[in-house]
Amino acid sequence: MPVQSHTRLQASLLLLLFLVLAILALFPFYCLALASLKPSKEMLRYGLNVRLQPELISLHNYAFLFSASAKKYLIWYKNSVLISVVYTACCLLLSSMVGYGLAMYRFVGRNVIFVLVLLVMMVPVEIIMLPLYKQMISLHLIDAYSGVILPFVVAPLPIFFFRQYAAGLPKDFMDAGRIDGCSEYGIFFKIMVPLLAPAFGAMAILQALASWNSFVWPMIVLKTGNKLTLPIGLSSLVTPYGNNYDILIAGSVLAILPILLVFIFFQRFFVSGLTVGGVKG
Repeated sequence: MPVQSHTRLQASLLLLLFLVLAILALFPFYCLALASLKPSKEMLRYGLNVRLQPELISLHNYAFLFSASAKKYLIWYKNSVLISVVYTACCLLLSSMVGYGLAMYRFVGRNVIFVLVLLVMMVPVEIIMLPLYKQMISLHLIDAYSGVILPFVVAPLPIFFFRQYAAGLPKDFMDAGRIDGCSEYGIFFKIMVPLLAPAFGAMAILQALASWNSFVWPMIVLKTGNKLTLPIGLSSLVTPYGNNYDILIAGSVLAILPILLVFIFFQRFFVSGLTVGGVKG
């Protein structure tokens, strides 16, 4: 067999494999989207299924989400968007500054701090939840959005990632900035931040996803019904006394949209950011 034909066959088989994997990955979303277009009694009767019944399909469930009867859903959605946006922005800013400082500046204890960051990455969040909860009580941050955001706003994974990425950048840019009269903050924001764009894109997707899907810690901190996030609010619809599938299924479909938009916006940085950041340093 000629080399060109053999290569073409390999490419076709690889394409077929990824196509099958994509179908398997998207199949649950198809079932979820299809169920959201049917009356809730169909969910009780048949569960999630692939039966396409045109006579049952309607947008009634989505219309119900935006009605006065389901106003809490929009409140939960707004709370999740607010927390995710603030958390992601603050996490990227602070973590990038810490990672950049560990990579670009030499000072006493730099390696010790980096080792501590690595050690914190190995500690499960569940282990530190009790002391964190006591600290939030002492700071009067229970049932406040800041209590959800502040404990994790400087995360070890983004620090490690930004440190690895920044370690591969030439320090000549810093020297050139100093010659031109830039302050250290000016060098970071005007010179280094554009160079760190792939790292920012990759971490924006991962941290926004982590914040949007966060369940246990917001459930511990937030108490008032109007302050709940979307995952907690949707889980409260499933009770031993009845299940509101009209909001639950359609609401779950709409809950995918923000993360999908974030990924579409930052996806061009995602692969390059993860690849370069993982091998530098």
